[in-house]
Amino acid sequence: MIIVTGGAGFVGSNIVHELNNQGRTDILIVDNLGNGDKYKNLIGLKFIDYQHMDDFIKTLGKSDFFGLDIDAIFHEGACADTLEQDLGFLMRRNYEYSKALLNFCINRQVPFIYASSASVYGNGKKGFMEREDCEEALNQHAFSKLLFDRYVRQFIHDAHSKIIGLRYFNVFGPQEMHKDKMASIFYQIYRRMKLGGKFIKLYKGTDGYKDGEQKRDFIYIKDVVKINLWCMENNLPNGIYNCGTGQAHTFNEVAQAIISTVGSGKIEYTPFPDELRGKYQNFTEADMSKLTNVGYQENFTPLDSAVREYFQILDKGGYFYNV
Repeated sequence: MIIVTGGAGFVGSNIVHELNNQGRTDILIVDNLGNGDKYKNLIGLKFIDYQHMDDFIKTLGKSDFFGLDIDAIFHEGACADTLEQDLGFLMRRNYEYSKALLNFCINRQVPFIYASSASVYGNGKKGFMEREDCEEALNQHAFSKLLFDRYVRQFIHDAHSKIIGLRYFNVFGPQEMHKDKMASIFYQIYRRMKLGGKFIKLYKGTDGYKDGEQKRDFIYIKDVVKINLWCMENNLPNGIYNCGTGQAHTFNEVAQAIISTVGSGKIEYTPFPDELRGKYQNFTEADMSKLTNVGYQENFTPLDSAVREYFQILDKGGYFYNV
């Protein structure tokens, strides 16, 4: 059996979808569906059971999980809202919950692959390598993710089971609609255009960057899933690895790729929000050498191709059961 926490979320549901494509349905999905539309992410998936995260935490270490061996736990169930300011909530969700899972996996010798975040690199001026001297937390969310990475480092070399942390950069793709304001810029632009908007709104220049020239390492969800499953299937040293493409694109390039796909649209630059000053990553670009040095050699989906495929899926409804 495979356990996917956050299995109804964006990355988690895509991992389950690919496991289904490979013939795996012996999957326990752990999540909190809440009051929104996240349940729709589960309609097109096959799995053995669903459990609310609170119930899962209570029974962790006590349940025999149907008497099945656990092949791996993919931990995607943390809070991904980078604007969340309730540090108490973030510490419970991103730190204590993750610690409980890690300790369970160490004690049971279960492979543990978890979602970290590129937000731990702060403004990026120290670089984007998986080293402590590159790390800096600009907000509460980044702090909670960084603290767990530091906790993991205490056990990562002595553990007798696989422990892999993946620092996600800017992920986009199907099944992210429930994230609302935290969904990718790709989905935000698509939604505005479908509502009749003609302009693709980007931020004006800030911190030395020209209008729309802020750059991010955008990675398509299919490539993120590919890296997760590769880490499960292959022997690699325990550690924390970047999960990006290694190639940054400007927001202007994103806009042009969307205009090319849709066949219409114009860019409009809006003032940079005061509330994001000092907390915004103007540039991210993963250093992927650590992962490639342990054997990962897959190509990444080109930006234009990813946009075309994603928008085709969105045109059909955006969920796997529509595709």
